Amino acid sequence: MSISTINKSKNAIDLHFKDDKMILILEDGRELSVPLEWFPLLRDATPTQLANWRFIGKGEGIHWEELDEDVSVEQLLN
Repeated sequence: MSISTINKSKNAIDLHFKDDKMILILEDGRELSVPLEWFPLLRDATPTQLANWRFIGKGEGIHWEELDEDVSVEQLLN
């Protein structure tokens, strides 16, 4: 199977934080590590606020109600 025939998902199935990074686990097994510095609202949030998230759609994005912040998985991959 060539690399071009592999279906790559743009949907996340899990999310956690480590140090100053947000780590997304995608449906296809990839892990995406993103610096919190890219998102000032998340960077300045408390651990409790960071933990209070939910997926939008079928993992197409992440939403933090209290922080009024949305992050698109597809945009992170571009």
